Parts: sequence; C-alpha cells; structure tokens
Amino acid sequence: MWKTKKIIFLIVIVLILFAGGGFFWWWQGREIKGNPEDYVIKETEEGKFVENKKAGLIVKVPEGWEAKKIEFLGGSIVLYTKDIDGKKQNEMVSPPLKKGCGIEIAVGYKKMNFNEMEKEIKETHAGLGIKSEEFEVITTNNRQALKNTFESIVIGPGIFIYFPSKNEVYEFGTYWAPEEKENCLQEFNKFLETVLIK
Repeated sequence: MWKTKKIIFLIVIVLILFAGGGFFWWWQGREIKGNPEDYVIKETEEGKFVENKKAGLIVKVPEGWEAKKIEFLGGSIVLYTKDIDGKKQNEMVSPPLKKGCGIEIAVGYKKMNFNEMEKEIKETHAGLGIKSEEFEVITTNNRQALKNTFESIVIGPGIFIYFPSKNEVYEFGTYWAPEEKENCLQEFNKFLETVLIK
C-alpha cells in the first residue's frame, strides 16, 4: 500500500512538473535551493541567453525558441520551439509532444557522482512506465557527463545530460515530437555547445 502511494505521489509530481512547461527529473534526496530570480533571460545582439549567476551558468537559447521560468520550481527553466504542441495543462504544453521540441535546464545543489545519479534516476523512473533506458558516460563541451536516453509510456522519449560539479548537478534534457526527433536532437547538440559553467 505504501509503495503504491509513493508511486502515485511520484506520478503526481511529474504531472505537476509537466504543467510547468516541461519535465524535470525530481529525484529523492535532491536539494533545489534556487528561485526564479536566479535566472535572467537576456536579449543581446548575439542572441537570447539565460544566465544563473548563483550556479555560474550561462546558456544560449536556440534561434527562434522561447524561454520560460518554471515559477513554482525555482531550480529550472524550459526552452521550447514556438510550434510546440502536446498535452495542455494550465495553458502549458507537456510531453509527450505532438509537435515541436523542448529543452529543460535545472541545477541541483547537491554533490553526486555518476553512480549515485544513475541509481536515483532509475528509482524515479520506476513509476513512469520505462520501455527502454540507457546510461553512458560521455564527454561533451570538454566535460564528462552522464547521458540518460529513455522511452517512457507516460512521457514519451527523452535524453538528459547531467554534469556533476563541486556541489551541484547541472541538468539539460530534451524531448520531441516523434516526426521531429532528428531536428530536435541536432538543436539540442548545438545547444549543449553553448553551455558555460563557471
């Protein structure tokens, strides 16, 4: 009974996160101490950027995409194509997507290694109807990272990249409409090249 309630609770949390404009892996024992004011969206001659001085993070928003803070989860922000379409909740679009691409950015303020991250991700995924899942350690943008590729019955396909740092874990994930996978993954890979962690 307790285990069933825990799974239902996790599914409710995921659905709430979807309502915020994207999905964000919320795993047990994780501390998010940020707030929406940590993120600043700047328009410059070189393009649109998102900066989080507290976390030492700057990223460039893909050309023509939108950026939105997830107000009730201060540790995250979502980037998305203007044509995004999917399940609508509270005037927001959530995966699985019917059209478009999305990128989720989050900072967890907790020191973790790859094994600890993988274990906690698997625990969270237990309630999401995971059909397939892979983990691999990769190097991207001159940093080692944990890459998680998955297919879920509840939220569809996605890829998340986790960069552990001193006392933080930087998370960048993408999700896409089935017909737009190739384009969305190209945009995500280009986006990762713009990530600057100080």
